[in-house]
Amino acid sequence: MNPLIITTIIFVITYVLIVSEKMHRTVVALAGACLIIMLGIIPQAEAFHAIDFNVIFLLVGMMVIANIMSETGIFQWIAVQSVRAGRGNPFAILIILTVVTAITSALLDNVTIVVLVAPVTLFVASNLRVSPIPFLVAEILASNIGGAATLIGDPPNILIGSAAGLDFVRFAGNMAPIAIVGLLALIGILALQMRKELPGKSDSAMALPDPSELITDRPLLIKSLAVMSLVLIGFVLHGALHLEPATIALAGATLLLLLTRKDPHPSFAHVEWTTLFFFIGLFILVESLVKVGAIEAVANQVLKLTAGDINLTATIILWFSAVASGIVDNIPYTATMIPVVKSLGNSMPVEPLWWALAMGADFGGNLTLVGASANLVVATVAERAGHPISFRRFMAYSIIPTVAVLVLSTGYLWVRYLL
Repeated sequence: MNPLIITTIIFVITYVLIVSEKMHRTVVALAGACLIIMLGIIPQAEAFHAIDFNVIFLLVGMMVIANIMSETGIFQWIAVQSVRAGRGNPFAILIILTVVTAITSALLDNVTIVVLVAPVTLFVASNLRVSPIPFLVAEILASNIGGAATLIGDPPNILIGSAAGLDFVRFAGNMAPIAIVGLLALIGILALQMRKELPGKSDSAMALPDPSELITDRPLLIKSLAVMSLVLIGFVLHGALHLEPATIALAGATLLLLLTRKDPHPSFAHVEWTTLFFFIGLFILVESLVKVGAIEAVANQVLKLTAGDINLTATIILWFSAVASGIVDNIPYTATMIPVVKSLGNSMPVEPLWWALAMGADFGGNLTLVGASANLVVATVAERAGHPISFRRFMAYSIIPTVAVLVLSTGYLWVRYLL
């Protein structure tokens, strides 16, 4: 049978099983990847080469740092301060955590932020005696919108910035404005979607402990914050330092382990290995689609419809990227589209296409639970805590704000780059 047909069938079956949630998504992704290799669609060496270890080890490093920081009580401190700022009103607290998540996702990578914020959210929801799922979903959406603002905010941005030669300042100058507008739109939509789902002011908020009593290890907190600051500076300067973000994150995690002289076993035990191996399976599956020409064929067919029109090409890339990122995860999709955008740059201005790809991949990652790294990390944390987020429930919240932000992005793309 034609390798293109075989690969497409395997990918479709794999994705259907992931969406159906009949089996764990990590097991399904790994099974599909193993089947691709065993059938000879791509050899093992090529499949393993397709895994983006910069993304994998970036996540490992930041998860280790986050785990060590969690021992200081800082997350509980943030939780109590958020509840106090919201005066015990669950909806007000949801908005506060949403804004905090978006802003910090722009300053640090959004996957790291959700690793830090998710435990805070579970603590808050438990004290308010409400379901954490609306909070977690709002934070996922905010992390992807906020992360779109900077070069280090979302993994696809790192790929695009490297390919297009974009530095931190230039990237933020182009993407931060639409990210801010998108965040405001998200807050407005959340007000309509979730206000009725959440109860009024909770008296249990009054029983929260004094924030000053929650920091249990100040020396460790100082060391953790110092290392986190160095890592953040490293991310901002990674181009000048000629270091990949994964190297900076792993170096930060190693430095913190050295400074604290902690046994690494507990820290590594709390790394979300199921999420990382899901990514590994996805990278191999998407590489197989690239190998047999499936993604390139689809992209070329879409782009052929534009007949060389830059306005139509950029618009299609934005929307096609959003839909595709919601299906195959925005990291491997972005890696696949970068060569296509580069080749299009030979016949038309390439800058609008880079921003179209960035907006489509970043904001489209909010479409489904598998659309972006942050989504899966939060889903895994929620599942471990006994609050699984189903594929369907996530989309019930995500579709309207995602489409709204994409419409705003289309207008921004046309006004700033195409008219």
